[in-house]
Amino acid sequence: DDQTLTASISLTNSGLYDGAEVVQLYIRDLVGSITRPVKELRGFQKVFVKKGESQTVSFTITTDDLKFYNYDLHYDWEPGEFIIMMGGNSKDVKSATVMWER
Repeated sequence: DDQTLTASISLTNSGLYDGAEVVQLYIRDLVGSITRPVKELRGFQKVFVKKGESQTVSFTITTDDLKFYNYDLHYDWEPGEFIIMMGGNSKDVKSATVMWER
């Protein structure tokens, strides 16, 4: 239960001005004992990027980020396949699939 995963994405400001972006982290549990949301917001970071520069944004994901209340109202996580998604909004995301085991 003390496993961690670091997910990173590169953010580039290709505009003419310095700017800010909110990078959002979503997680989807593909198979669970109960029906879960398609995308669960599990973190976000507001980053400032100067014009023409790139920055790497990282999130540390733990088993606490996978927890939910099951049928018995026990707050726990279940091993299995998860999709990790990151982007500036919930529609335009980059994703990767991971298998999380106990």
